[in-house]
Amino acid sequence: MKARNVALLLTAALVVYFVLLAGRAIALFQAGGTVPVLLGIGVLLLPLLGVWVVVSTWRSGVRIQHLGRRLDEEGGLPDISDLPRRASGRVERQAADVWFDARQAEVEADPDDWRNWYRLAFAYDIAGDRRRARETMRKAVQLESQEA
Repeated sequence: MKARNVALLLTAALVVYFVLLAGRAIALFQAGGTVPVLLGIGVLLLPLLGVWVVVSTWRSGVRIQHLGRRLDEEGGLPDISDLPRRASGRVERQAADVWFDARQAEVEADPDDWRNWYRLAFAYDIAGDRRRARETMRKAVQLESQEA
């Protein structure tokens, strides 16, 4: 199953969950009294927060997908097919580090090019550092939006 289909399925499940939570909040409001109303407000905040998280995640995903397509059209997508892999399929650590160093040098040479930041984010990802990969990809999205 494609990642996008999984994301759509999980989003649909979250929407159902948010609707059910909102229904519970309304039931608490209708019960009346201070405590049920306060609990209803708290329960209603959860789906609102959830909707915000889902929307921001989808927006980020769409922007990153746009960058990937644009980079692919330019012929600049990172290619790691020649890097040695472990039995699990992950790139070997030493090879990932060498590949990462090359991407980092590209960013240092031209820090205003979103393409370099995209490839650096990819390098962080294959090195297993997802947090830095996300931060770096945000930088790529920001630079690309300034370019347009």
